[in-house]
Amino acid sequence: MSTNAITVDNVKYNYGNIQAVKGITFTVKEGEIFGFLGPNGAGKSTTIKILTGQLYPKKGKITVLGLDVIKKSGEVQAQIGVCFERTNLYEQMSAIENLKLFADLYGVKKFDVGNLLTTVDLKGRGKDRVSSFSKGMKQRLMVARALISKPKILFLDEPTEGLDPTSADNIRNVILRERERGATVFLTTHDMLEADKLSDRVAFINGGEIMAIDTPYNLKQKYGKRLMKAQITTEIGEIEDREILMDSKNTASDVQMLFDKEKVVTIHSKEASLEDIFIQITGRGLTG
Repeated sequence: MSTNAITVDNVKYNYGNIQAVKGITFTVKEGEIFGFLGPNGAGKSTTIKILTGQLYPKKGKITVLGLDVIKKSGEVQAQIGVCFERTNLYEQMSAIENLKLFADLYGVKKFDVGNLLTTVDLKGRGKDRVSSFSKGMKQRLMVARALISKPKILFLDEPTEGLDPTSADNIRNVILRERERGATVFLTTHDMLEADKLSDRVAFINGGEIMAIDTPYNLKQKYGKRLMKAQITTEIGEIEDREILMDSKNTASDVQMLFDKEKVVTIHSKEASLEDIFIQITGRGLTG
């Protein structure tokens, strides 16, 4: 039976008169990838800063690895790795120098620099200045930096935001390998497709409130509608789309009627996406 790596109980945080986090409660299990999903400004980054001891909540309690984050933030930070969307590397230093400096700060005496750079697809670039790196390379170096201490929990804030497909895919593979190692991964993102592929469970946050928590599969089963999508050719040769709702009492007869009356070109099933479900639950899109 798995235990909780993170426990959040009625946590609130304000920026002046603006309530960014409104009494959220949830748990994250050891060894799972937990997707924390919502649009920009929903409270994702504030929450991750609270969980990592960088901000103190106005109310509530947070336990990470069995430790009270407010009372023992130093002990917590020694066992976690953090990678934020915004890069904060030393541009005039090399990649290796950046990693070694961070290792010294965390008291890590021995680590395999070459293996770490290979892990994030930066093999052969260790001696290059970070100022010469692309955005994707800098982001991958930040992920490597977060892995130096072999953290028990890896916090990733929009790790693939704005990256090219190859760089983004590389970071996704790193996340999966970290879970295989036994680490817990707390992933904040507004990329629902990415979260669907990676996450064991997801939480929807909107306006500082948790709207739903479950596995992607369960959310789709509970809120989504399965459709059968077909393309047909009309009498004048145009292609038109048709949709049939699956799992209804009329599904079989509707499919039979489609094939009896139309010239079907293609047909396939379509499940609701996490983004569809987020919109249904919150009433807003990811950029709205």
